[in-house]
Amino acid sequence: MRLLLVEDDAELSAALVADLERRGFASDSAATCEDAALFVQTIQYGAMILDLGLPDGNGLDMIRRLRAQANPLPILVITARGDLESRIAGLEAGADDYLAKPFSPDELVARLRAVLRRGGSYQGREIVCGNLVFDTDNSQLTVVGRVVSLSQRESALLGLLLRRTGLVVTKRLAEDQLFGAQDLLGSNAIEVYVHRLRQKLEAAETSVEIVTIRGVGYLLKPVAE
Repeated sequence: MRLLLVEDDAELSAALVADLERRGFASDSAATCEDAALFVQTIQYGAMILDLGLPDGNGLDMIRRLRAQANPLPILVITARGDLESRIAGLEAGADDYLAKPFSPDELVARLRAVLRRGGSYQGREIVCGNLVFDTDNSQLTVVGRVVSLSQRESALLGLLLRRTGLVVTKRLAEDQLFGAQDLLGSNAIEVYVHRLRQKLEAAETSVEIVTIRGVGYLLKPVAE
């Protein structure tokens, strides 16, 4: 799952991106409202972590614009404005949760997961399909109790497919979730990762398969017995 972090403190932003990556969340970062709006227009994110005090505007105005456009993107606000009045203003503007600085990275991730569960984008710690179990906290795949080694992007692709089991994941969505805005993609980048993941699932004798929907994308489903 790819996140958008909107934070103008470069040191804090870099630390959060690194910590989220260690926990299995790939992230893009923006330091202004303008950059964040551009990211949201071009990439489909799982959630946004948003600081309110930005150099070119108020994060609350960004939330209001997104909600006025009927954009359901889950938004977790992080801000130094921790008083009750500010928290209420953030929630009424359309934020899904509000976390005052300073905060523990563990609490940030716990609140992020809670927001994703409420938004229907996150299905709990473990996702089970056939004889496959995927631990979303650790990005760990096990098949009948055996751990299967996956790269970070293979894990991200598997998690994306599992969260939409039986539904088509478009190539564009997969690109948005696996790669950052700064990455230069070859025309067959997604195909390469799908091929690698298929090989590992087959070698592990999983009871699921990745089906290619030509010209559209991919879906994961249990193998018919």
